[in-house]
Formats: sequence, C-alpha cells, structure tokens
Amino acid sequence: MPSDHPTDPLELAPDPVAWAERNARQANAFDTIGDRYDEAFPNKEGQEDCVRRLLSLLPPSAQVLDLGSGTGLPTARQLVSSGAQVTGFEISEQMIALARENVPEATFRQADIVDLDPVECSYDAIVAFFSLLCLPKDRIPQALGRVRASLVPGGLVCLSMVEADLDDQPISFLGNEIRVSGYPRDELREVVERAGLIIEDERVVAYNPEGAHPEVQIFLTCRRGA
Repeated sequence: MPSDHPTDPLELAPDPVAWAERNARQANAFDTIGDRYDEAFPNKEGQEDCVRRLLSLLPPSAQVLDLGSGTGLPTARQLVSSGAQVTGFEISEQMIALARENVPEATFRQADIVDLDPVECSYDAIVAFFSLLCLPKDRIPQALGRVRASLVPGGLVCLSMVEADLDDQPISFLGNEIRVSGYPRDELREVVERAGLIIEDERVVAYNPEGAHPEVQIFLTCRRGA
C-alpha cells in the first residue's frame, strides 16, 4: 500500500546540488520559451476535454493544484472560470509572470513537484499536464506518491504524458534544450497504479503541432486509492 509519508525531497535527489542545477537549466529554458509555448501549441483540445471531465466530478469551489502551470493557459483559466480555487506550481519565473497576468484569480508559486508537501495542504484535485515528463524516470513514481498523499480521500488526478520510451533525454524544444522522459502507455498505467492511483478514464490523442514532430498524448483521470 502506498505510504502517506512521501520520500523527503533530498532523498528524491541524492545529490541536491546536481538536482538544483538541473532544475535551474530546465527553468532557464522555459524562461526563454515564455509565451512562445502557447503560440507553438495553440490547440489543446485533449487537455481541455480532460479538465471538463474533471470539473464535472468536483464540488463547487474545489481546491485544485496545477503542477507545471506554465502560462496559466488553458488549464488554470479553465478551472478558475468554473469556480475552482487554483494554486499553480511552476519552476520558471517567466512562466509565473505570464500566468499571473493571464489568471490573476489564481495563486502561483515558484515550486517544483518535489516541493509538494501533503502536510501543508490537501487538494480535491491535482492536474499535471506534461509536467511529469520533465522528471527522470526514477523520480516519477516518487512524485506520483507525493501527489497521491496530497489529495483528500477520494481526490482526483488528471495527468498527461507523451507516449515515448525515454529517460531524461535531452531534446531540442523551441530552440532550447530540455530533458524529458516518457513511457509506452502500458508501462505508464503500471507506474500510475503502483503509486496508489486508480485509473478511471484514459484518452489517447494524436497531436500534430505545426513545426514540431507529431506525438501521441495520453490523458489519464485517476482517483486516489485507499
């Protein structure tokens, strides 16, 4: 059974200096990308559909955490517009500045997934659209355990990944190098379920962004297990 006492952030990164340097490089890349991300990926129907399903299952004024909130569009804006109380975690200062302009009703913090503290706050739902893929594979199960422990009993998670078999692979993304991981969909299901999350809905979307490689996106809606 998953523990409600997740691994300490320093245990997630045996060398905290190396981990901080890696995160700084990732943050700098997204600082440079800024709002070009939304311009390069304007069509996010799969993500928006996943949020609509989530909102249909949530109570009014639900407390929702957006992990990797980016510019706040479309997810934080969509959640706030439906009455949710939204907190966003984002490592990029530039992305946070844009998110605060785009969604002033939400609260945005410069924070990493490993900063998620179940003692600090419990959420009705957590969304993590394409943010887990920025972690090495050996960190993802622990991050999911932290996500699970930060949910109220029966709380919900929406997450998405690009289907690929990669582990902390450097790639060129909008002219910047970022490091990404990915799973084949069967392996992703196993990782999610081992973390104590029950998959209630799965959608697969073929996405063909202009000027970028086509990709297969996997969207999962999960509930915290007992």
